[in-house]
This record gives sequence, structure tokens and C-alpha cells, in this order.
Amino acid sequence: MRSGNPVLKSDSFDIAPQGARMTLGGTVNKTAILLALLLITAGVTWGRFYDHGGDPASVMPLVLGGAIGGLIFCLVTVFKKEWAGVTAPIYALLEGLVLGGLSAVFEARYQGIVIQAVGLTFGTLAALLLAYKSGLIKATENFKLGIVAATGGIALLYLVNLVMSLFGHPIGFIHESGALGIAFSGFVVVIAALNLVLDFDFIEQGVANGAPKYMEWYGAFGLMVTLVWLYLEILRLLAKLRSR
Repeated sequence: MRSGNPVLKSDSFDIAPQGARMTLGGTVNKTAILLALLLITAGVTWGRFYDHGGDPASVMPLVLGGAIGGLIFCLVTVFKKEWAGVTAPIYALLEGLVLGGLSAVFEARYQGIVIQAVGLTFGTLAALLLAYKSGLIKATENFKLGIVAATGGIALLYLVNLVMSLFGHPIGFIHESGALGIAFSGFVVVIAALNLVLDFDFIEQGVANGAPKYMEWYGAFGLMVTLVWLYLEILRLLAKLRSR
């Protein structure tokens, strides 16, 4: 099995089942728990931003702390999947700090943009889930290879941009609101969305293979990673469109 989501690697479910097994319903419930935890801490940074008169500096320590901590717990979860029942909720809480702060900053500049981004994110999730379950979109091997390659290319480009930014020369079109910048953001949103299809397929295969019960948390965690990425990319795309 293959997934474009880097936390759902091809060998993630290749574990002999012991005791209770992973179920689709259990994974859905745990995904809902992670989303609820994310919303709690997102409300903290959102409220702090407006309590301090809309000053971005008031939430940046929490945003940076959440980003660094989220990355650490993401890596821990990937390498210690059996710990996902603890590390995945912590990851969700940390990512909530990031999303709440960034969302508040974008909302202050472009009123109404956050509700649009949230609606598009969950609308995309619902549409792709329906398309996947109905068979309109199938996670064939060629489809998987294409999405994995595109995801890897985007990650590499972002990494190069980060390094170049440290020297004061970021890759321009990634951040610009011109036609090329909007086209790039649109492409990234599409790839992020299609990763959901691979995640659906991967989780379904895990259930079919009788993965251990703790893999429900791991599957929910992997889906959460994709949703966070998709939301941020949609937010960036809408901001570029609104700034024109």
C-alpha cells in the first residue's frame, strides 16, 4: 500500500494484529476527537489575538511553539505508531495553536476568509469521500505514484524556499498573488486534496488487514495531517485571490 501522506507509509499497517482490531468507525471517532482538540487550542490563540488588539506579535510565540512542537510529535508518532493514542492528541493540540493564530491574522486582513477556508476544506473532504466510496475516484497504483511524486516535489520546493528565505531570497511565485502564484497555490490545493483519497484507501486497507486497535489513532493522525495541510493551502490561495 502507498500513500502520498508521508506519515502513512507503505508499511504502516504491516503489523500482526494482537487483541482488538482497527475499525473504520473507531478511526472516524478518533478523527473527530482530534478535530475537537484542535479547535480548543485554536480558540486560545484566536482569542489572544483579538484580546491584544489584533497584534500578530501577541500570538507568534504560541504559533512558533505549536509549529515546532507539532513537528516533533509528528515525527514521534511516525516512528512510534503504538504511542499514537497519546502523541496524536498532543499533535492536534499543538497544531490548533498554529491554525488559530494564523487564521486570526488572515481574518484580520481579509474579513470572512476563515469561514470560507473551513467550508472549502470540509466540503472537499465530503466530496472526495463521496467520490471515493462511489467509485468515481479509484486509488490505482498509477494514481498513487503520481500523487506521491507531486507531494514530494512540493515538499522539496518548500524546503528549498525555506533555505533561500534564510538568505533573503525566497522563491517569489510561491508567495506572490500574480497569475503564476495563484496557479501554483491552486495546484498545491489539488494535490493536498487528492492525498485525502489515498488516506481513505490506506485506512480502509488497514481495517481490511486487521491492524491493531491503536492504529485507529494513527490513521486518524494521518488524516489530520492532510486536513491541516489542505486548510492552510486553501487559506493561502484565498488570500492571494482576495489581495488582487
